[in-house]
Amino acid sequence: MTEVRREWFWRTFAVLMVAGLGWLAWVAYQVWPRPLATDLAYRAERDAKVRSPTADAAPPPSAAPAIAVQAESAPVLGNAAKLAPEKPAQEIAALIVAGEETTLSSQMAGKIRQIGVGLGDQVRKGASLIEFDCSEQKAQLDTAQAEYRAARETHLARLRLQALGAAGELEVTVAAASADKARSQLDLRKSQVAYCRVDAPFAGNVARLRVKASESVNLGQPLVDLVNPASLKAQMFVPAAWIAWLRPGSPLAIHVRETGQVFKAKVSKINSRVDGVSQQLELEARIEKGGDRLLPGMVGAAVFEQSRKK
Repeated sequence: MTEVRREWFWRTFAVLMVAGLGWLAWVAYQVWPRPLATDLAYRAERDAKVRSPTADAAPPPSAAPAIAVQAESAPVLGNAAKLAPEKPAQEIAALIVAGEETTLSSQMAGKIRQIGVGLGDQVRKGASLIEFDCSEQKAQLDTAQAEYRAARETHLARLRLQALGAAGELEVTVAAASADKARSQLDLRKSQVAYCRVDAPFAGNVARLRVKASESVNLGQPLVDLVNPASLKAQMFVPAAWIAWLRPGSPLAIHVRETGQVFKAKVSKINSRVDGVSQQLELEARIEKGGDRLLPGMVGAAVFEQSRKK
């Protein structure tokens, strides 16, 4: 009897375990996140259930009022199209730059002795801007001149001796070579002394002074920025599709907000390549009459005559 009860006990326990495991599996299935497709289908079914009562409650709109509204709106749209203003011409940002602009750098390492210009000063072509202390270079130039005079006199003396038969051809040739070498050294020292003075390559204004008097600078260090505001141009980027009608000499007008003036210009240069990323074409326009109020660095709005016609 004990063995029969024990067997029934274990059978009942096994059945209960199987039932419990099944219930746990069902709970885990309900709680576990569903796949994307099942979740989307579940949401679509839920939305359909929520919308169905609202759709059933709202009566369908009648077709006659809709036709009437369309008939009434047609004249309004026609009048609006007639009263719509013409599309304004497209404005392009234009950067005003100087036609002649440069940064003068030091061609020697040394100490600045004098600065003859200031910020915004107007200078003429060839005017002295900066002078260096070149005592050492001038002393080397004097030495080279003395060596050249000595080598030249030696060469002349060898020539006179050769005429008297007291000097050979080799001595005369060596003396001539020494004279040529001394002359080359003299030219080198003269070029180095010329670096002691920085002159203006063209007439313009000083835009920036980068050094001070009594300051020691290195070779190639920037010294002064020089611009010529009398020759101005505008740089801009236009859509690449404009290449169909844009040509050198095409007229345009540039409005500068800082001065409130409009300046006439003509296209002078067009880039031979279009930017592959922005599909923009770079071009330059020469400003006919800039005036004193138009300065490099200003930004204006350019309008082309052909774009107005479009």
